Amino acid sequence: MRVETLVVGPFQVNCYIVYCEGGTSAAVIDPGGDAEEILRITSRLGLRVTHIINTHGHGDHMGANGALKEAFPEAVIMIHGRDAHMLGDPAANLSIAFGYQATSPAAESLLEGNTSFAAAGVTFRVEHIGGHSPGSVCLIPDVEEPAVFAGDTLFSGTVGRADFPGGNMGLLVSGIREKILIMPDETVVYPGHGEATTVGAEKRDNVYVM
Repeated sequence: MRVETLVVGPFQVNCYIVYCEGGTSAAVIDPGGDAEEILRITSRLGLRVTHIINTHGHGDHMGANGALKEAFPEAVIMIHGRDAHMLGDPAANLSIAFGYQATSPAAESLLEGNTSFAAAGVTFRVEHIGGHSPGSVCLIPDVEEPAVFAGDTLFSGTVGRADFPGGNMGLLVSGIREKILIMPDETVVYPGHGEATTVGAEKRDNVYVM
């Protein structure tokens, strides 16, 4: 598995282009904006986007969905069912509250916790961890070097906000403890914002989940 990280949009979201070495397909996780840059990278790597995956429905994580779907009509937009309505509703996805309007085509595949799907040559396990939004998920690839794409659930030294509509700090923290911190210490955590970290570092230093 190879991961290209782009920091996109006004809220500096980490967008991840995931593909396999030698492969021609890519999964794009959280394309929050800057579609032209995402497309430039996929073109440079010779990749076609087959999956557009949103870890949750907030507008800063899905702003480039439509442009990617236009460039790759066969790409499947994926999100958890509890956040699916946010894609077409700028009030629900909070973009209006921050002074802009983000919308996306409707999801074509709804994610569910404790299930798996294949994309770009990688099998991902879905862990539903509510608390930041009702339908927030983390994606765990079945690869030799353990990793988790955590969205806005877990960051380096902190956790996601739980003061948005549908948020719940207790649910967020318990989900992190029960579903992420049980992973090996060397597991790389790819967060929705900021620098990557590891499960071991968060177990040791993150006061929110100790």
